[in-house]
Amino acid sequence: MIFTHTPLAGSYIIGLKPFTDDRGWFARFYCKDAFKEIGHTSEWVQMNHSFTTHAGTVRGMHFQLPPFREIKMVRCIAGAVYDVIVDCREGSPTFLQWFGAELSAANRNMMYIPEGFAHGFQALTDNCELIYLHSEYYKPGSEGGLRHDDPALDIKWPLAAGNLSDRDASHPLLTTNFKGL
Repeated sequence: MIFTHTPLAGSYIIGLKPFTDDRGWFARFYCKDAFKEIGHTSEWVQMNHSFTTHAGTVRGMHFQLPPFREIKMVRCIAGAVYDVIVDCREGSPTFLQWFGAELSAANRNMMYIPEGFAHGFQALTDNCELIYLHSEYYKPGSEGGLRHDDPALDIKWPLAAGNLSDRDASHPLLTTNFKGL
């Protein structure tokens, strides 16, 4: 695995190092020892799989509130998405800054998302599938979110944003009262 820092401290794009032969390839996408090198010592306690039908669909920007903040690792296994994270850590020098990268079945990259970040993505192709690893169990009533189109964030989505869930469309706009997670 190749860990590449993003501009937001603690987050990484992770590339695979496949072993190839005439049959195809094999790659490790998690190794406890390798992840210790970036400071990850949490256990992955939940794994989710999502399917998004239409290009342009935006899912997010989601987070869990303390004390249920979670680390996520996201990998696209079919199609392509523009994966976005927002630093919501109180006191962080990159507070409310965002970073986005293409994750696709073709590039095999993953996004490592620290605690205290909001996460979302836009499908760049039809029929996208993502695998998520989580360091915390989903806790109903402890989730929150940011608007994908909040002017305070000014996220540059590659396509016109569409097909939002009612929940994602109803997140409030940020105010100066938001101090972080």
